[in-house]
Amino acid sequence: MKTRHILTIAVCLISLTTEAQKVEWRTSTQGNYWQAQKNARLTQSPEAGFDVVKVTGNRAQTLEGLGGCFNELGWDVLCKVSEQQRNDVINKLFGKDEANFSYCRMPIGSSDFAMNYYSLNDVADDYDMINFNINRDRYILLKYIKAAQQVRPDLKIWASPWTPPAWMKTNNHYASTYDNDTPNHNGLTRDKEQELDRTGLKMERGVLRAYALYFSKFVQAYANEGVDIKAICVQNEPCSPTKYSSCPWRPEDLAYFVGNFMGPQFEKDGIKTEIFLGTCNRDNPAWSRTALDDPKAKKYWAGEGFQWDGWKALPYIYKEYPNLKMMHTEAECGNGSNDWGAAEHTWWQMNHYLRNGVVVFSYWNMVLSAGNVSPWGWKQNALISVDPDKQTVTYNPEFYLMKHLCHWINPGAARLATDTDRDDMLAFVNADGSRVVVMVNKTGDERKIAVEVDGKYINASLQPHSFHTIFIK
Repeated sequence: MKTRHILTIAVCLISLTTEAQKVEWRTSTQGNYWQAQKNARLTQSPEAGFDVVKVTGNRAQTLEGLGGCFNELGWDVLCKVSEQQRNDVINKLFGKDEANFSYCRMPIGSSDFAMNYYSLNDVADDYDMINFNINRDRYILLKYIKAAQQVRPDLKIWASPWTPPAWMKTNNHYASTYDNDTPNHNGLTRDKEQELDRTGLKMERGVLRAYALYFSKFVQAYANEGVDIKAICVQNEPCSPTKYSSCPWRPEDLAYFVGNFMGPQFEKDGIKTEIFLGTCNRDNPAWSRTALDDPKAKKYWAGEGFQWDGWKALPYIYKEYPNLKMMHTEAECGNGSNDWGAAEHTWWQMNHYLRNGVVVFSYWNMVLSAGNVSPWGWKQNALISVDPDKQTVTYNPEFYLMKHLCHWINPGAARLATDTDRDDMLAFVNADGSRVVVMVNKTGDERKIAVEVDGKYINASLQPHSFHTIFIK
């Protein structure tokens, strides 16, 4: 039986002579992370017995950035450790010599990892958004983002709501379904549950107009705080009515809202923020087509974001809509294991989404408390776990996987093709011509790979269950 190769290679092309080229190689294995490998170099030929993989000069999509998501619970726990520890975490995530995160997500109002339910205007029937404000965010989310901007001033932000204000919804509640596990958590009765394939927003003219204004005011309020919102996905997981902040949408209604209200409101207010369909978590591409093909909405769609079951629809939409941008919007969060297996699963997502054209890859929670439990009881993974009682900070395997991908890849890098369509490798070229090779061996055997770049070879022996990044400048 032929052993399946599981390897990642991110490579960027350069027009320097071999003599001027510098090669660096970092390796991670379980418990031993980001270690420098000595004698990393280009050779004239592959070593005997090595599997040769050629990186071509054929460019695919150009990346806009890589990162994670700002959430309230992450900043809350960071405020419970020392200032030095907090600053170190922020630097490890956003420092250009560290994980180098460049494009991150934020919620508009409460997410499932907010401290509790809220929106940016909870005054019922305030159709003119007189009471709209980001006052709460100034104390929590905005401080988190500002801390990141201190390290990474050019950080890009995209945003999405988990729910509209409760008064705009058909059940007048932030959540969409009854919480059977913790019935007192959201206070929603079964009679108030919202049905899948029914839109949870009140499709009333006043509400639609007000919600479009809500988005516009959000972008403007954050711009006034020095945070430029580059893109908005109109709804987080519109195909999932959940017991936390959520709102199901029919694609027809999403398109109607964007084509007749949100898009025109942005035009009127001079808002340049891109509008994305999503974040799509439906495996059926027909759901996406319905919204993307709407005659009025199509002029406003910049692209579509996908997460969870949306991975199955992405390859179809990427091929069918070549002029639209594709975005990976959330890494699958596991069940709080924070182990090597979770990191290898996240690598599978990286490979699938990047090979299918996404220009943004967004991890989910960057930082959580050591328990990693949401207010509604789901224990989830995070890149970094903080224990405020012990005053300790733990960098989990997924943090290092993200660092292996992001450390040397900058906005503007293009993905490059390889001579085989394999699930163990990726290739990229930075705008400055530097090359990055990221390799992941998920097998229990050592893998011997000779990566061919411009007629030269990097001979790499990959330990079982290991991550690798090779940088050529």
